[in-house]
Amino acid sequence: MNSTAIKMTTTKKLTINAMCIALTFVATAFINIRLPMANGGLIHLGNVPLFLAAMIFGKKTGAIAGAFGMGLFDLLSGWTAWAPFTFVIVGIMGYVTGKISEKRTVVWHTVAVVVALLIKIIGYYIAEAIIYRNWIAPITSITGNIIQVVTAGIIVIPIITALRKTILKQIGGFEI
Repeated sequence: MNSTAIKMTTTKKLTINAMCIALTFVATAFINIRLPMANGGLIHLGNVPLFLAAMIFGKKTGAIAGAFGMGLFDLLSGWTAWAPFTFVIVGIMGYVTGKISEKRTVVWHTVAVVVALLIKIIGYYIAEAIIYRNWIAPITSITGNIIQVVTAGIIVIPIITALRKTILKQIGGFEI
């Protein structure tokens, strides 16, 4: 293998990861609704590009897109205290979604979204309990997390199913 091929592969990986980070950040930052609860909160569509990245490009890209895309949003939008938690929680969501989606069927994509939902609920419940030093208040965030992930699943599952039947079937998908 020559060094040009390695550089192209590395460049392609870097470009795809950067694009997925950017799409996740933009969907989180600009397609959202702030919740009027006492502890705030946000319902956004950042999980859509996150799930697509994980399901199309694999667990590593899913983890990178989630951790950096949503973590960067937290850092730049006044949710700075949440950034370390988001980096870990959403990175895990992306990795697990990509890992489960390796089976490449509608059933496994749906299972991946459900598992991601559980990771989000449990992860942010613990994060919020730590930040607010209260184990009761985080209960109010569960509904928003459910709406967020279920909405993303409703959008992503038909898209990934259509892609699997057409374009990705022809090229065999990606794993970077």
